[in-house]
Amino acid sequence: MSPLHPDEVTAQFLDHHELLFSVVYNMLGSVSDTEDVLQEVWLAWAARCRGADAAPVENRRAYLIRIAANKALARRAELSRSRETYVGPWLPEPLLAGTEDASDSIERVQSLSTAVLVVLETVSPLERAVFVLHEVFGFSHPEIGDMIGRRPEAVRQLSSRARKHVQARRPRRRVAPEVGLEVAERFVAAAVGGDMEALFQLLAPDVTLWTDSGGVGPAYSLQPVRGRDAVLAAFAAITANYRHEMSVQYRSVSGDGCALVFSGGIPVAAVVFDLSPDRSEIAGIYSVTNPSKITGAAEPYPGGVDDDPRHR
Repeated sequence: MSPLHPDEVTAQFLDHHELLFSVVYNMLGSVSDTEDVLQEVWLAWAARCRGADAAPVENRRAYLIRIAANKALARRAELSRSRETYVGPWLPEPLLAGTEDASDSIERVQSLSTAVLVVLETVSPLERAVFVLHEVFGFSHPEIGDMIGRRPEAVRQLSSRARKHVQARRPRRRVAPEVGLEVAERFVAAAVGGDMEALFQLLAPDVTLWTDSGGVGPAYSLQPVRGRDAVLAAFAAITANYRHEMSVQYRSVSGDGCALVFSGGIPVAAVVFDLSPDRSEIAGIYSVTNPSKITGAAEPYPGGVDDDPRHR
């Protein structure tokens, strides 16, 4: 059988690119590592399709996801070693797309919330892979077993352990993007305006603030800040250094509201807000200030917050 035409090989891969991105990102939590893995998947796919005696792939979706999942598991082992020396908390890289086409992708919207991704950092790589493939993308246990080389019974056990762990630490729920954005705007307005009473009303008593600076960006603390009073004190100190040339854009990151802070046109922080199950209070604040994780953000409107038409 003659190999596929190069254009057809490319088109078939691109048809699944966003799906593969979401699978791998949910397994790794890093955009740059996801892109590296997808490059490896593309090379493997191209080599498979261009072989002189290559048989047709009956289920391209499952075939590509199998390659992606296994290469992501291999990359996960490398990342686990590097994160042992990471300075301060490690948080997932926010999906801050610079174009509407990327940010509105259906598959990328399937990405798990920051809070769930943080919990998944505490399970084994196999448990995480099974959770993502089963809970997010709906693959059956036998299908996952074929993908990762495990018996369905073993996959079922991995799935059960991961699901119980996530439910105990952070029940999954989907917040309407407009709700998350409204909370983010209220929080920033209160923090910048020094309205501590308004901030107090927004925060859950057991709220926790994490800051991922990687030892490079600004950080109030290299340890999680827990409790409403401690978090209020932290933001009082942080906003005391707020400068007039700073501006804010509001984004939705996997359904959560996010305040993207710029200084001199350069992104300096992406602050994601995780709401309590009843959506009445902020349960977690994830502040990413590591420059390598937010450099892909779009430029702010030149006039700052008030001149951005998306804030009206």
